[in-house]
Amino acid sequence: MTQKVKQEIVAMNGDEAVAFAVKQCDVDVVAAYPITPQTIIVEKFSEYVANGEVQTEFVCTESEHSALTACLAASVTGARTFTASASAGLALMHEMLFVTSGSRAPVVMAVANRALSSPLNIHGDHSDSMAERDSGWIHIYVENAQEAYDSIVQAFKIAEDVGVSLPIIVGLDGFTISHTLERVDVLSEDAIKKFVGERQFPMVLTHEGKTVPFKLDPENPMTMGPNALPNYYFEFKRQQEEGMRNALKKIQEVNSEYAKISGRSYGNGLIDAYKLDDAEIAIVCIGSTAGTLKVIVDQLREEGVKAGVLRLRTFRPLPSEELRNALKNIKVVAVMDKSMSPGGLGAAVFNEVRNALYDLKQRPIMVNYIFGLGGRDSSPRDLRRIFEDLAKIAKTGLVEKQVHYLGLRE
Repeated sequence: MTQKVKQEIVAMNGDEAVAFAVKQCDVDVVAAYPITPQTIIVEKFSEYVANGEVQTEFVCTESEHSALTACLAASVTGARTFTASASAGLALMHEMLFVTSGSRAPVVMAVANRALSSPLNIHGDHSDSMAERDSGWIHIYVENAQEAYDSIVQAFKIAEDVGVSLPIIVGLDGFTISHTLERVDVLSEDAIKKFVGERQFPMVLTHEGKTVPFKLDPENPMTMGPNALPNYYFEFKRQQEEGMRNALKKIQEVNSEYAKISGRSYGNGLIDAYKLDDAEIAIVCIGSTAGTLKVIVDQLREEGVKAGVLRLRTFRPLPSEELRNALKNIKVVAVMDKSMSPGGLGAAVFNEVRNALYDLKQRPIMVNYIFGLGGRDSSPRDLRRIFEDLAKIAKTGLVEKQVHYLGLRE
């Protein structure tokens, strides 16, 4: 990695880092509705608009459903668009999440991950975005405020790629990242605008026989999201899957390109492996928990324990091949989930990772640890206990329970 662009050190929480990245990305339309712990993002951005620091059209709608609808409408006319939400707000968007991805509209959305009611809880877990994992959006989860800034910048370049043309959720842990003040190194606005570039459009053939950019334009009329009966609907969905497959490569390319100007990369953009090369036991997780786990791994390594961590940065599209290559030689793997799938065998990340590894001739023993629901803290002692459990399984080969609840009173 080579850092070619001068950067400024600033103190920001994760929400402010997101808003600042959006400010630098030359966004045309931001439509949003406030909800904790996301509110700071749109509050801060509204200040940029009010102060004349951006030329963005800011639309404060009456609900999150309307916010995403406004972003979709703006995006399909060619505008670069952004929104942000969390928890019940994201759930209220549910219908429009599918409409947006099905329309191939590259909207970027920050989600300050938060628990869903009932009972009411405003703190951070991943139940909100995990409930939307099949909505056709790319999902990227960040470890800290710095990565939140960097990932928003990257998200526009990924989403708007003509081979991808899909919306993106960038998830940051509610309060843990959204409200925690951290050092963030920011690039200049000129450098960011040059990196992101202008929005590009796929070229399509209209009913008039003209090849034109894929956007709503009175001069070149076309229809988006029409009634598709059984003889066409399936093909639309298959095309979205092709966009997801293309995104696997594009996310890696953008991660590498960004490293050249910033000096920062996040694994290969899909997974971020830490001391896995010779590891015998490992934990897979998403989000901010990875930072604490890396410290614990360092301590265990000093004690002679061959432990490692794999942070799954990109959850959709799932980087199955990368997961297999990274974990194929590990004896025992614990997958941590900050959400539940009531009635299922383990939670979302566990099921996805286990599925990816199933066809390996020699696959690791796998267990699931559900933790942190409703923002419950998991201490370093709790996290270290997972590695201790894995070491016992590696020694005996016995799994007493496949699904564990970390730090739960029961």
